[in-house]
Amino acid sequence: MSAEKVVIFDTTLRDGEQSPGASLSISEKLEIAHQLAKLKIDVIEAGFPVSSPAQFEATRLIAEQVAGPVICGLTRTHPEDIKSAGKALKDAQKSRIHTFIATSEIHMKHKLRKKPDEVLRTAVESVKLAKTFTDDVEFSPEDACRSEKAFLVEVLTAVIEAGATTLNIPDTVGYVLPYEYGMLIKYLKDNVPGIDKVVISTHCHNDLGMAVANSLAGVRNGARQVECTINGLGERAGNAAMEEVVMAIHTRGDFFGEVTTGIEKSEIYRTSQLVSQLTGFVVQPNKAIVGRNAFAHESGVHVDGVLKERTTYEIMKPETIGLSGSRMVLGRHSGRHGFIDRCESLGFKLSDNEIEAAYQKFLDVADKKKEVFDEDIAAIISDEVRAVEHFYNLEYLHVSCGTGTLPTASVKIRTKEELKQAAAWGDGPVDAAYEAIREAIGLEPKIENYSLRALTGGKEALGEAIVRIKNNGRTFVGRGVSTDIIEASAKAYVDAINRMVSAEGKEEEETKAEL
Repeated sequence: MSAEKVVIFDTTLRDGEQSPGASLSISEKLEIAHQLAKLKIDVIEAGFPVSSPAQFEATRLIAEQVAGPVICGLTRTHPEDIKSAGKALKDAQKSRIHTFIATSEIHMKHKLRKKPDEVLRTAVESVKLAKTFTDDVEFSPEDACRSEKAFLVEVLTAVIEAGATTLNIPDTVGYVLPYEYGMLIKYLKDNVPGIDKVVISTHCHNDLGMAVANSLAGVRNGARQVECTINGLGERAGNAAMEEVVMAIHTRGDFFGEVTTGIEKSEIYRTSQLVSQLTGFVVQPNKAIVGRNAFAHESGVHVDGVLKERTTYEIMKPETIGLSGSRMVLGRHSGRHGFIDRCESLGFKLSDNEIEAAYQKFLDVADKKKEVFDEDIAAIISDEVRAVEHFYNLEYLHVSCGTGTLPTASVKIRTKEELKQAAAWGDGPVDAAYEAIREAIGLEPKIENYSLRALTGGKEALGEAIVRIKNNGRTFVGRGVSTDIIEASAKAYVDAINRMVSAEGKEEEETKAEL
């Protein structure tokens, strides 16, 4: 039996942008749309064309330039809305018009001020008009979950006869619970004539935190399209999060049976980050699937388990969504196994006594910090466990830079035997200093990472530079502190080189001893 496909309908550019505080330019919408195509989203709801000239233009450009997904425009059941959407979508390879009208008593009475028979007639007329622009027409009875079931069945039956190809069942205010929503989908599937010829869709909001659960309950009961957004953006508390829906179906095939999505899952994390950057909405650290902590482990028990067998504490592989791997966070809850593994990954080969000394110092540091970073580990080992011999000492540094000036640097490096001098230029003052140091010392280790942070406040704050270098497959971290960030950077680079030379010297001595 072949798997049934669940269509993923992304409304980040329409419902997601309606998040209070979110606003995307036309070019930003286009950038996200191209990424959604890479993600292999089935349907992109590009916007609400009639609502503003910018919405119309964004929808038009996406329809014109983005290939692959169906490009959809949202409309009310107003003729001018539908004509505007039809015009915006005319150049799309595949287009859809999505029209809606409320069917709940509270909406019909207080918002629309229309009688049920008028709502029914308007829905049918709108679907028929939309069909003159495209064969692919979606209809949504807004606030369906608070509508009278008999009237809902009547409206859905009529729009199917009028030509609707997708029936969307919105939980517009996030009111119902998963069992209720699943049963509503089942009820409609069993009671609406002709519904087997169309696609049933879910559109769930997160006011009670149930959007994803409700969407999945809908899939479980026969829905074959899920409307969702990247990172769960949307009105009020947001919409169902695309990444959660997709990964739940992927991970729990045993529960959902023969259903699948066509999403390129390795693009999930990249898409999440892009949407976060362009909307300015930071992804909360504990957000499922794409949060910073989603694949992070700190507890000693958890870290030990994951290092022994990943599936003890991870039900998904981080690589599936486009991450390079899990993140082992070192903190006050970390155990010895995790600490030793991190030391080894940083290239430190420690004796049992050195491990014990370093681990005790690590525990002291961890009690004072939320997270202990690689640079802290390197400092613990270098400063508390191993004294590193200074083969090179920075005695003099002069840097010249400014607007329209080529940055240059000159250095004096003291060794046991001599004083070495060199001058060089670079892309910036730090790069120039590093070039001069390399020239003076005669070594060129690869710089993997460079960072700065303030250690104190005020105008004369101390700055700490951290440099991570790599040589022959091993990593070495150097630190430098100064009120001058260029000097701190140069000190850190020399410190890293000293650690590299010291480690290589010890390895040579150990090799000779073995011979």
